[in-house]
Amino acid sequence: MRTNTHRLLALCLALGLAATGCAGASRHPAAAGPEPPPITPPAQETVQAAVDRGVDFLLKTQNSNGSWGTSRNRFRDIWTPIPGGFTAFSVGTTSLCVMALCEAADDRPEVTEALRRAEDWYAANLDRLRLCSTAVMYNNWGHGLSIQALCHLLRTQPMDETRKARIRKMVDGQIARLHRYQFLDGGWGYYSWGALPARSSTDASTFMTATILIALHEARETGFGVPDDMIERAVAGLSQQRRPDFAYGYHFSAAKWTPTWDFGKPPAAMGRTQACNAAMRIWGEEATSDAVIKAWLKRLFARNGWLSMARKQNWPHAGYFGIAAYFYYYGHYYASVSIALLPEDERPYYQDYLAHVLLPHQEKDGSWWDFPLFNYHQQYGTAFAVMALNACLHADSP
Repeated sequence: MRTNTHRLLALCLALGLAATGCAGASRHPAAAGPEPPPITPPAQETVQAAVDRGVDFLLKTQNSNGSWGTSRNRFRDIWTPIPGGFTAFSVGTTSLCVMALCEAADDRPEVTEALRRAEDWYAANLDRLRLCSTAVMYNNWGHGLSIQALCHLLRTQPMDETRKARIRKMVDGQIARLHRYQFLDGGWGYYSWGALPARSSTDASTFMTATILIALHEARETGFGVPDDMIERAVAGLSQQRRPDFAYGYHFSAAKWTPTWDFGKPPAAMGRTQACNAAMRIWGEEATSDAVIKAWLKRLFARNGWLSMARKQNWPHAGYFGIAAYFYYYGHYYASVSIALLPEDERPYYQDYLAHVLLPHQEKDGSWWDFPLFNYHQQYGTAFAVMALNACLHADSP
């Protein structure tokens, strides 16, 4: 009797597993995610008003030398070698603000003037962006984001051939620096932990690699020469850090040796996976389908609390699953980049939901911020949010 019972249980288990396999055979693991609750889409006029307030904040907070952000310390901050770390923060923050002003397409003279002053600041300071130390490579953020910002200027701002040549020289120099600092595992990271030379490190981070890949794609689209081997190695390295459900690990060694570590699980990966999906898609990786992009956007909306609980915490990785506050607006900006890769008629739902998430977080002064980083936090947070919300305006919006 006991033997027959065991056989019956085994048969039921086998049939259940077979049924589960058949039911899931047509569904990609990355597409198996939560559905966000329904919302009332915000009015397009409300979205535009928030963008305008954000632009006004950026205009008010631009430094007299044309940059954004300062090293003034008001909070507990992160490890920053002097002076290279602050140069990297200044370049990265200024680049995001330039991108935001370009994308907002605000034709007021004060916006044009702010962008011109930023361009002059780049010309005087960008060459100072170098390796921060033998252990810290925040400069890679600056190299990638400045490339994208300068390409934005070339695409959107009227300028003579002398100015164009000056910008092209700067972009070529930043591409060369990224080629020099590319890690052995194919990507880029912001800590090399003292490896000499620094590029011998094998701890490329997925999100920095994705950010740089997106910037290099814009550079190539703008007519710059980007070495093929540089892209091929970065795409290959990024793909090795991806789980079957398309949650991207934090950095190379964690993805390889501790793939089930909290940092690598879907809740922790919601912010960085948006950038990784966008980067892989724009460089032609077929596995990153529309279904994958939409599933991860829905996961971001449905589980937004995981990211939001870390927002405004003054210690890195203070949230559950090791989520850091500075992934909040970063992740939502790259969500907007991912949305733009979907067919145009499928975008409005995701645009409306993204705006629904971001609008309530705007501060009274028109800014957004997520992590207290010296005096760069309001500027970079606002830039990310302005770009994300501007992308939430529908194609038929006046």
